[in-house]
Amino acid sequence: MHNAEFIMVYIPCPSNEVAEELAYKTVEARLAACANILKAGNSFYWWEGKVQKDPETILILKTRAELYDNVKGFIEQHHPYTVPAILALPIIKGNDKYLDWLRAETSQTDI
Repeated sequence: MHNAEFIMVYIPCPSNEVAEELAYKTVEARLAACANILKAGNSFYWWEGKVQKDPETILILKTRAELYDNVKGFIEQHHPYTVPAILALPIIKGNDKYLDWLRAETSQTDI
């Protein structure tokens, strides 16, 4: 198993406004160096005993793996869902200059 220094955190949100607020706050706190918002379509999922369908917007944060617990705690505190999906995906390779920038921008946070 590869122990990645960097991760992308995938977070579905109920609206673009929620995604933008979470993106701004996590980048401002230097929990993430960058946030991308993808205007998705519909999500289908089991909840409360039946299949649900809701529109969702996807928030992707790029950060250091060691910040995951802080990111997770922050999202859980500010996300409107009862059980938000907060999924970390390893970044196993990338542009060295970009990864240096990512490291520098998230190294200024207190963890």
